[in-house]
Amino acid sequence: MSYLVLARKWRPRRFSELVGQEHVVRALTNALDSGRVHHAFLFTGTRGVGKTTIARIFAKSLNCERGTSSEPCGECETCLAIDAGRYIDLLEIDAASNTGVDNVRDLIENAQYMPSRGRYKVYLIDEVHMLSKPAFNALLKTLEEPPEHVKFLFATTDPEKLLVTVLSRCLQFNLKRLDEEQISGQVAKILAAEGIAAEPGAIRQIAIAADGSLRDGLSLLDQAIAYTGVASGVGTLEDASVAAMLGSVDRTRIGVLLQALADGDGAALLAEVETLASFAPDWQGVLEGFADSLHKLQVRQLVPAAAIDVEGMDLDALATKLRPELVQLWYQMALNARRDLAYAPSARAGFEMAVLLMLAFRPLGDGAAVAPAGGGEAARPSRGGAQAAAAARAALAEAAPVAAASPAPPAPSAPPLALDHERWLELVARSELKGPARELAAHAVFLGNEDGVLRLGLSADDELLNTPTSSRALARALQPAFGAMPQLRFERVATTGAETLRQRSERERDARQEAAEAAFLADPGVQQLIRRHGATLVPDSIRPHDE
Repeated sequence: MSYLVLARKWRPRRFSELVGQEHVVRALTNALDSGRVHHAFLFTGTRGVGKTTIARIFAKSLNCERGTSSEPCGECETCLAIDAGRYIDLLEIDAASNTGVDNVRDLIENAQYMPSRGRYKVYLIDEVHMLSKPAFNALLKTLEEPPEHVKFLFATTDPEKLLVTVLSRCLQFNLKRLDEEQISGQVAKILAAEGIAAEPGAIRQIAIAADGSLRDGLSLLDQAIAYTGVASGVGTLEDASVAAMLGSVDRTRIGVLLQALADGDGAALLAEVETLASFAPDWQGVLEGFADSLHKLQVRQLVPAAAIDVEGMDLDALATKLRPELVQLWYQMALNARRDLAYAPSARAGFEMAVLLMLAFRPLGDGAAVAPAGGGEAARPSRGGAQAAAAARAALAEAAPVAAASPAPPAPSAPPLALDHERWLELVARSELKGPARELAAHAVFLGNEDGVLRLGLSADDELLNTPTSSRALARALQPAFGAMPQLRFERVATTGAETLRQRSERERDARQEAAEAAFLADPGVQQLIRRHGATLVPDSIRPHDE
């Protein structure tokens, strides 16, 4: 029994049949119709997006017996031979198995001969990045100046591995991943042509699982047809059957999980995990779907105009109930859980711990209280629930009168610190401040101290010294003198204001310098050297004794 898989049976044979890649098709059709056809093309992109297919259609357009154009006839012997993969002047080479320089030398030697049947001899090299560096170097000259009858078509999933010298000799086209709508549309079209009925949900699941690759989507479609046993006019490709085959879960189930988390209902959360386990799902896929739902929920919260509805989920209610920052936190937890799932004792245990972690990080004030896992019965004090918090508050309330019965003698309140400009400078000078905090204090001018707020002034040039770290360190250092950590308020002041500790230190240092130089020059021996030999004092060569 001979069966041709759907990916090969429905491979496009014309540019007009391609799904997506309009930017590539437009460039190639314009080049063919105008006669400005480059000698080397590089098609890059992930698997199953049409790299080899486009190359074959391009080769067919070049060699069609009815003339070079963007619309090959598809009926002549050349077109039929290329479609069948037996055209002698289209040489498809797998670079993964022909990596060496000897293989490239054979290619270069054969390229010198004229094509046997067509106008051009076309070399289609798939996964070209697998060629060795010597092989690439051997190909460079021919790639730059090939014979007029030779065209090179390269395809690769990893263009970063190609030499820059190769890239510079090619026209490069990056093929995009297909979106879910494009894959769904093509799958639905093929199913209709095959006479197979399918539920929209089944098609959508295949499109999602294809992950941007149409070939992967058609391979999954073949698998789904075999799994369900449907045929032309017999049976329907059902959503549930495809979900069972893929190990995926309905978005409704993810919606129930999110609702249980939003309600803080631990019992409902674990019950839903148990329900999911009965489907034997791919837990990593469940986490992916969970993260995707959180992403759509966040968009609904922050950019409602760009939001899209999710089947089986009330995003509006969830968006109102959950804070945006909590959704962000859960999203990061889902990503981390997906990454760490391989390290869990079992995939289900890893998933359970992920959703329980989300439950544990849910603030108690956010919606309903966390219900105990037992569920149903009267609420008991629970370490993780609101009952525990209520019990703790009640215990504190009962203990409060006991504590009040024997109050500790109040500590004498410290009188407010009397500060003025001079005392501020002395306080900073005596402090043990170091680093940026000391620089901040040394450049600050005292402005006032009222009601625990210490007002300090900084010039515009010194405002960069006021960082959160340095201001906190300064406040902590001043706590012993103030009796409590003061609140610092910095204001901009003119540079001609009161003297800062830094300015005072510089003024005193200059005075000591002048005194040291004067004392040196007053020495009789120095005076004699100046008179006899015309000696002069080298600037900044004198230092006071304290330096």
